[in-house]
Amino acid sequence: MKPRLSQSAIQLREQIDDCYADRNRSSDGWIGDERHRHLKSDHNPDKNGWVRALDVTANLGSHTDEMHRLVEQLRKYGRKRLKYIIFDGKITSRKSMWRWVKYKGVNPHRSHAHFSFKKKADNDRSFWNVPMLGGKNG
Repeated sequence: MKPRLSQSAIQLREQIDDCYADRNRSSDGWIGDERHRHLKSDHNPDKNGWVRALDVTANLGSHTDEMHRLVEQLRKYGRKRLKYIIFDGKITSRKSMWRWVKYKGVNPHRSHAHFSFKKKADNDRSFWNVPMLGGKNG
């Protein structure tokens, strides 16, 4: 089955691209590379071809703290569709009651933010209501 990215991930990536048109995309990605093939990872397609992970390069523009602010807003407003976020040596998820805790994985995710999506978000193409991405929350 041909891999396909979660619709929620596509929508999030498009909103980030719209708001940060000149951002660096060097660490962007969604489909797992050879290293991921031997891991349990949302970057690997499931039996139906769904990939539920998106990496977005940390450099969003002229302000070095932009990605820190964005992941914080997604932590706060994106819980309905997100399974977890990893960025800058920390992870947040329902498991930690959406608090940031130290990430113990091999890659601390400093060059990019990692977003994993819930299965129920596969076909959810709705707008991410996040202030930094044009939403009205806040």
